Amino acid sequence: MYRVLLLPGNDSLRAVIRALLPVIRALLPVIVPVMVSACGSGDPAKSASPPNILIITVDNLGYGDLHCYHAASPVQTPNIDRLAAEGARLTSFYTASPTCTASRAALLTGRIPQRNKLDYQLGGIEGNYGTGLSHSEILIPQIIKQAPAHYATGAFGKWNIGFAPGSRPTERGFDEFLGHVSGNIDYYTHVYMGKHDLYHNTEEIYRTGEYSPDLFAGAAIDFIREKTGNDEPWFVYLPFNAPHFPNAANKAPGQATIWQAPDWVFRDVYGLSPDEPDPYKRYRAVITALDHAIGDVMQVLDSLNIADNTFLFLFSDNGAFRLGRDVDIGINDPLRGGGVTCWEGGLRVPAFARWPGKIAAGSVISTPLWSPDLLVASAILSGAGLPEGLVVDGRDPLPVLTGQSAVSPHPFFFFQYRQHAALRRGAWKIVRTAPGQPWQLYNLEDDLSETTDRSVELPGLVVQLDSLFRLEQQEILASHEQSVQ
Repeated sequence: MYRVLLLPGNDSLRAVIRALLPVIRALLPVIVPVMVSACGSGDPAKSASPPNILIITVDNLGYGDLHCYHAASPVQTPNIDRLAAEGARLTSFYTASPTCTASRAALLTGRIPQRNKLDYQLGGIEGNYGTGLSHSEILIPQIIKQAPAHYATGAFGKWNIGFAPGSRPTERGFDEFLGHVSGNIDYYTHVYMGKHDLYHNTEEIYRTGEYSPDLFAGAAIDFIREKTGNDEPWFVYLPFNAPHFPNAANKAPGQATIWQAPDWVFRDVYGLSPDEPDPYKRYRAVITALDHAIGDVMQVLDSLNIADNTFLFLFSDNGAFRLGRDVDIGINDPLRGGGVTCWEGGLRVPAFARWPGKIAAGSVISTPLWSPDLLVASAILSGAGLPEGLVVDGRDPLPVLTGQSAVSPHPFFFFQYRQHAALRRGAWKIVRTAPGQPWQLYNLEDDLSETTDRSVELPGLVVQLDSLFRLEQQEILASHEQSVQ
């Protein structure tokens, strides 16, 4: 992230910096590739073969839904627990936006929603089948395609960033896609708002009756087997649609709006009837079924003897929703708030990284990182480097993930969604729920649940953090103006 940090009162200096922005942008093609090529542990040249890259996202999973984050959780997730035991569990990992569409666009572009301009949720048939993310944006697979080794690239699951011609996965760097266009579907009929929504590449396909997490995991497994058999390194993006809440608009007349999981999960794992009426128990079954699908993918890495040469990263696209609706069952304990807010419960998400021999097994990483970092990590791991002139908000997370550094590569983190906004620098965070409201101030090291507002006690610190927030807004605006010149 390229920022200049100035305190209030530096108007003349701020004007100079703004005037220098074109020069800074012009130097990026020289600076960025040098920085990327100089990074250490992730340099694929030091490996006999370039690593495979597997990025898994899950949908609206709460920070407190997993036992390894919240000891009181009754949800059984043996495969995610195994991932934590064999790799790293991240306790301060942020999604760049607390909503599905904007979160996914930020991950794939390495750019925050305010920079890539997809800072809202695509809704309805028109929104999801429209352009969505600008065609000028560069996605991870397009970068990886420039690597010295030929990477195969596949996406399997929830797309949700536009499906008009030019917007579809196979038109944006992916060799293969199997999944759905919209933000949520019925898990068995694959219907979104009355429209059947399942595609292989750009063609509609019918796999009615197959449980969607298993369907997406199976497609990813087939792709991994084929490419590994061809001795091709691969990049797989596996965005599961679970455990997204059931949507009545996706149901046929008379169909119950309930959490859906395979019968065996209810019977064999929880000792319940598949007709169990308790939505909380049904939600647990959905997460366990999701965990099973993740385990199937992990198992194929083992069976192909490629786990040690695969960088695997899993995180939730945003926190569980806590909006007071009947479907808001996921929990973010001990965090405050949830999806579509800039409280920690909307932004701080469960995350795991595994790369045997590089990432220490059983490690717990509290250093703050966020989802745009995965684009930079993918560029480094593949040896592709970053495109000339591309301004990204991600930074290299590999030194932190591999234990070489305990210092975040980010001076601060900027968040904005609808009326909500926040900025975190070090342990301190300012947050507000509307532009006209005063900032609240929290120390996240002492007060993870954001219960004690310190803004009255420390007004000078609020001014400093507000200055950073405003300057970030100005830098984004200036970069937009520069891009259209």
